[in-house]
Amino acid sequence: MIKKVIVSLIVTGLGIGVLAYEYRTDILLYVVTTQDRPENAPTINISWETGPETAEIPASERPPNIIFILADDLGINDISTFGGGVAGGAVTTPSIDAIAHEGALFTQAYAGNATCAPSRAMIMTGRYPTRTGYEFTPVPRGMGRLVTMIGNEMDTGLPPAYYDRETDEQQPDYLDKGLPTEEVTVAEVLKERGYHTVHIGKWHMGRSAGMGPNDQGFDETLTMNGPLFLEENDPNVVNAKLDFDPIDRFLWARGRFSSTFNGGAPFEPGGYVTDYWTDESLKVIEANKNRPFFLYLAHWGVHTPLQATKEDFAAVGEIKPHRLRVYAAMVRSLDRSVRRIEEKLKQEGLAENTIIIFSSDNGGAGYLGLPEVNAPYRGWKVTMFEGGIRAPIFMKWPAKIVAGTKVDAPVAHIDLMPTMAAAAGAALPQGVEIDGLNLLPLATGTGTIERVNDALFWQSGYLRVVRAGDWKLQVEGRQNKKWLYDLESDPTEQLNLAEVRPDKLAELQALLDEHAAGSRGPLYPYTTEGPIAIDKTLADKIVPGDEVVYWPN
Repeated sequence: MIKKVIVSLIVTGLGIGVLAYEYRTDILLYVVTTQDRPENAPTINISWETGPETAEIPASERPPNIIFILADDLGINDISTFGGGVAGGAVTTPSIDAIAHEGALFTQAYAGNATCAPSRAMIMTGRYPTRTGYEFTPVPRGMGRLVTMIGNEMDTGLPPAYYDRETDEQQPDYLDKGLPTEEVTVAEVLKERGYHTVHIGKWHMGRSAGMGPNDQGFDETLTMNGPLFLEENDPNVVNAKLDFDPIDRFLWARGRFSSTFNGGAPFEPGGYVTDYWTDESLKVIEANKNRPFFLYLAHWGVHTPLQATKEDFAAVGEIKPHRLRVYAAMVRSLDRSVRRIEEKLKQEGLAENTIIIFSSDNGGAGYLGLPEVNAPYRGWKVTMFEGGIRAPIFMKWPAKIVAGTKVDAPVAHIDLMPTMAAAAGAALPQGVEIDGLNLLPLATGTGTIERVNDALFWQSGYLRVVRAGDWKLQVEGRQNKKWLYDLESDPTEQLNLAEVRPDKLAELQALLDEHAAGSRGPLYPYTTEGPIAIDKTLADKIVPGDEVVYWPN
């Protein structure tokens, strides 16, 4: 009752000044995370649309089925293909590895951004934020304020984070911050080619005003509607809370175990979401085995909050600390998802002419407090150092791609849309500038690709990056810092050459300026600026001399 009275005072604008300081954060979390939360319905039995009972054209003669599997926050070193694996190789990823070993491995592959939503938009459209305006990751109302406040109250040694309340209060609603409806997605392109299109999992590109999956080209969507993998008190769950991470505190406070189907009412998922979404993916494959289909399986794993099933937790063995063991168990479930999908394709006779692409939306997060997730690269999610933007791009298509293919050319998420369109024999949208390139000539060994200025770009507000050839320049506007690296000789970004190579600095700065000159600008402004230690996790104490980069969002 006392809490309800205090909440009422806060909501009406009274009493906040007399609250004890130690209670303020918890009360604000309570206010923000209990508003506008409709109850879940019980788990529903989803009836997926079914294709023809018999195939009019044999699977080998149809356009290929396309399955795109996207992990969330998966560190490059968590994939054993790259020689690592979780907990020093204690937990490997054999099924994910198999896509690379039996198809094409892109050895210098990048996410579109160091946070999730802009990467997802680039995957869907093949276009940079300079064209779409979709530059920042939307967060729920109140999250920026709370995360900034909690972070500044913690004794981390980091410089202060900044929050612009006035700008935030003028922002569109969270669900209205999405990919503009006029953008053409790969799902829309494939539908024009006759594909049945299905999205399962995370979306994070708007849900209202025509921006949800059903409005952006997907015939059907089973959509994530809350951040929990299971209810916190589920008898089959093992949780690991990160008290040193403001984002983790927000997610647990806001936590819902919830999904929607085709925009309907929220309901309780039918199990641990990594497994549940895989269960439903297998049903989609079976329902569409006699026609071309596109399945976009956007896993929430291995994003926080850290939750694993007791079975996976037991299977990974005695790993310390506890949060690493839970994380390892989550990686195990993600790898199992890939294996089950591969097995289903073989069972239905579809494996030969199905293209499977695996990637992650960005690098592993420093706020996990796990220092090896991106090794040997510097940085984390929410930085543009290699650890924040290096991502796997594995591509398997037995009918076209020779097993064991390795591609060393730098590639990125913007290339996936035109690649999938080319695989399907679909035309790219007319009158739309596509920044990405078709990677099939590289994957099949039939040709090369040529980028303008041999350059890839990344941006988040005043943080802008270009890689041209083997040179990479990162510019951060708040501290007026510049980092210049020769990635051929220094792939882990140890030696900043900004002061000793003014010629290269000027050359790459000109590319950044040219790229920015044609920008439409962001759809909405950033409201937070967070300091991120480049070489330490959030669980570590920051000391003078540690390098920090600011991330605007």
